[in-house]
This record gives sequence, structure tokens and C-alpha cells, in this order.
Amino acid sequence: MTARLSDIAAQAGVSEATVSRVLNGKPGVSATTRQLVLAALDVLGYERPVRLRQRSAGLVGLITPELNNPIFPAFAQVIGQALTRQGYTPVLATQTPGGSTEDELTEMLVDRGVAGIIFVSGLHADTSADMQRYAQLRGQGVPFVLINGFSDKVQAPFVSPDDRAAVDLAVTHLGALGHRRIGLALGPERFVPVQRKIEGFVRSMQDRLDLGPAEVGPLIQHSLFTLEGGQAAAHALIDRGVTAIVCASDMMALGAIRAARQRQLDVPREMSVVGFDDSPLIAFTDPPLTTIRQPVTAMGQAAVRALLEEIGGTPAPHSEFVFHPELVVRGSTASAPKTARIPRPARTS
Repeated sequence: MTARLSDIAAQAGVSEATVSRVLNGKPGVSATTRQLVLAALDVLGYERPVRLRQRSAGLVGLITPELNNPIFPAFAQVIGQALTRQGYTPVLATQTPGGSTEDELTEMLVDRGVAGIIFVSGLHADTSADMQRYAQLRGQGVPFVLINGFSDKVQAPFVSPDDRAAVDLAVTHLGALGHRRIGLALGPERFVPVQRKIEGFVRSMQDRLDLGPAEVGPLIQHSLFTLEGGQAAAHALIDRGVTAIVCASDMMALGAIRAARQRQLDVPREMSVVGFDDSPLIAFTDPPLTTIRQPVTAMGQAAVRALLEEIGGTPAPHSEFVFHPELVVRGSTASAPKTARIPRPARTS
């Protein structure tokens, strides 16, 4: 292997260490240098490693966390349609509990020679995750774009909704209806969108309702981004006397409505609930859900444009493109109850 490295290095006019970095997909090598090494491989008759072979001009990978939450199929549809219009074929790769991880799906897509990858709500949104995986992907010469979540450790275009503004829209709406005890139900704190929603909530509660951080703290409840997670968070917040709950997803909001009904609280007369996403069919729940609409179409199309620019060799700025959300008022919010009713314990049957 040493002689082979030296041959390639001599042919490419670079160091053996640089050849090793290219062959192993390590970051820190310019695109021009990488092409010199690959050309040297071809000239000397060596077979390129699978990950370094010519990428398919027609395939683009799309990795989502799961499809149970309808917001992810919505993103997949928008992104898939935008790619198809540009002559590309989307390859949807979905994580499932106990199934393939994001890293395994990424490796599978790279091995199949995709021209690029779009990640939706991936590990880039998890502040506890190792961001080196994305540097390695860039070192392999694979363009990518990341949706929902931001890290300054990753050199790539990011596309996000304005989470702080989203929560402010919800708090402003509920405050105008007379609510002061407003709860916030969201997922684990390690996720960037969660942290941003908390920042927006604390600021908005102070600006709109003149409540300090010490008063707002007990009104924040972490759980899971699921219906059951929203239900559990809502029970905790109801015990703290809230009359309205802002949820970090529509699925959590449906769980919050279930919890209110288990406590025999009418929604919206005795408990108002606001979701986030405006997922498909959410307008037809009982009651129709007031929610913050995530601009899925604009975000998905922007992600595709940024990726195609990366693929075409004219990279978009490696920064975050932030899209403003929209409040959609429906039937799950109403004026605050004039007298707070003590909620009954949840029914066990």
C-alpha cells in the first residue's frame, strides 16, 4: 500500500498524506486537489474506491427521521416534486426505531453514487451529536443541505423556520385572548429548534405579559415529539394551572387536547391549544387546530435550489436561510376562562 500511495502522490504532485485523506474521505482537501488524486488513480489504472466513483447525475438522497409525523411526508413531497422538475430522481431514506441510523442511510446513499443529499431534522439539529460526520461527508465530495436545525460547526447551507418568531406569534395570540398562564410543551432540550423556541417563549412572555424568567420557567415542559409526549407534557402543565398550551408540533398538540379531555376540560372553552407545523389534515381535527404554519413549500424549494447550486459548482452561502412562519387561527383557541376551574385527575379508563 505504501508504494501505491507514493505512486499516486507522485502522479498527482501531492503528498502521500493528502492521497490518504482523499482515499479515506477525510476533510481538509480542496476540490481541485481531490480531482488531481482521482485523476492520478485513473491514469495509473487503479480502481477508485466505491465512494469516490463518478456520482450519478440523476439521484438525490433525502433523509427524514420517520414518516409517522405528517410534516415529514409533506417535506418529502415538496422536495421530491422540485427535484423531479429539475430532472433528478429523489431517493427517500427514512429512519425507523430499531432500524437504520442516519449514518447508515448516508453511507448507503453515498455508495449508490447520489449527486447530493438533503437532510430533514437530522443529527445536525442535535447539539449532543458529533458534527464531524458532516465534515467527513464533505470530504467525500458529496454536496448536502440541512433542513431544521443549525450548527456553526458544519459548512453547508441550512434552511430553517424562525422558531423564536413562531412562539411569539402563539403567545401574542393567546395573550390577546386574555391568557396569562401559558404553557410550552416541547421535545428534548438538546435540539436546536427546541432551544430557539424556549428563547422565543421566555422573551415573548416577558415582552407581552411582563413575566420574568423565574415565573416562566415552570411553564416549560419537555417531553417527546409524539402524541403521547404532548399528552404527558400537557398533564404536567395542567397541574401547574395553565389555561393555554403552545406545542412544538401538531402531534404534541393533539396529545395535549387528549390530556385536557381526560381532565374533563373543554377545548377551547377551558383550555386553549396551539400546534406547530400545520400538518396535512390538521384543519379537520376536533376541534380544528390553531397552529403555526411552517413554510414547508418555500423551505423545501429553497433546499433544492441550494443543493443544485452545490452540485453545479456554484455553492450557495454556507449559512442559514430563515423563513418566517404564519399563525393559522382555527377552533382550538378561545378567550381565557373568567374563573380558573380546578381540573379533575385524569381518568384511568
